[in-house]
Amino acid sequence: MIFVDTNYFLRFLLKDIDKQHQEAKELFKDAALGEVKLFTSIIVFFEIYWVFSSFYKRNKTELTEILKNVLKMDFIKIKERKLLQKAVEIFEESTSDLEDSFNLAYARKKEALEFKTFDKKLVRKFRSHFSIATLLSPP
Repeated sequence: MIFVDTNYFLRFLLKDIDKQHQEAKELFKDAALGEVKLFTSIIVFFEIYWVFSSFYKRNKTELTEILKNVLKMDFIKIKERKLLQKAVEIFEESTSDLEDSFNLAYARKKEALEFKTFDKKLVRKFRSHFSIATLLSPP
């Protein structure tokens, strides 16, 4: 198994450094053909989001498309892929950032009875998304 770091995804997606883009493209092609096995981490997924949102200033529509495309690369093993897909759906539908969207998806998956936070804006954002009516914030 080969671990794929953030910069491989960035060079592949951005096509900004031709030699590195070609190398990443070949690796991904080999994996798609079953010649090598690849995996990455949830942290790498969030780094992709962070780089595209902070450094490259991509808007939410662009970010959502990029993240969905990464998750479609089913030849790369990503732990919690379905959870990440749900987080991207929440991110796309709400005004929340990806981190909060992930936490909501995670809380739902774990069947949390409450979602405790001191962030009143977050409570307002998630009130309509949280399936259990006990989304609470301390006074």
